[in-house]
Amino acid sequence: MSQQSLIEINQNGQHHQANFTSLPELDIEAINKELGQVDAHTLVKWGYETFGEGLVMSTSFGIQAAVMLHLVTSIVPNIPVIWVDTGYLPAETYRFAEELTERLRLNLRVYQSPMTPARMEALHGRLWAEENVDSLNRYDQIRKVEPMQRALKELRATAWLAGLRGDQTNHRKELKPVGQQSGIYKILPILRWNARDIYQYLTAHDLPYHPFFDLGYTTVGDWHSSRPLTADDVDERDTRFHGLKQECGLHLPKTEGESQSLDSSLL
Repeated sequence: MSQQSLIEINQNGQHHQANFTSLPELDIEAINKELGQVDAHTLVKWGYETFGEGLVMSTSFGIQAAVMLHLVTSIVPNIPVIWVDTGYLPAETYRFAEELTERLRLNLRVYQSPMTPARMEALHGRLWAEENVDSLNRYDQIRKVEPMQRALKELRATAWLAGLRGDQTNHRKELKPVGQQSGIYKILPILRWNARDIYQYLTAHDLPYHPFFDLGYTTVGDWHSSRPLTADDVDERDTRFHGLKQECGLHLPKTEGESQSLDSSLL
């Protein structure tokens, strides 16, 4: 079978080549014209019908993670669910993950950096504590991007379902429901949803939200890079990464320029 090469970032933030199974050739522009206005359930069904066992999804077990997890597994119950555990998540996130994994019977696949937090800090310092974009980007490459790329490779993914919404960051406003990233297709079922849609889905299915929501958090990641929303914040994503950037790099396309600078825009 032919293979397609993609750029992968290793644990030291360097680039090397990895091989993925070649993808079906799809006309993304035509697909977005056809599916751009369909509901989330229809888009997930299309993804499974099109990619079958090559379809995976990711979760951060964030504030509203139960929405995508319930939505997708109600259609594809045994889909591999990739969770990148940085080793710096709040205790509440780990407990929330256990609750949802048991309740929804998730086929959870946990990936971590081969470099432990202690080793990383010994070699590179507390990258997450330095208020400059280069250090934050290196942290994200080591703890988030490399494990995610490895997960996609090991699971032989040809398409990736993610819970991005267009109202979250400037980068996401420009996205389409179906695209490509990291050498595979990317499907965003709730891209056009807003906060009210999320709340209505959670309520209709009696789903929990992350306990940090009650503490004023609108988004949560690592304990050291998330804080509650305040009256001074212009955007909810300002509560992440010391307000220096909006994206952690997992959902940025890896063109050569963007791989070198991840500060332009999630987890």
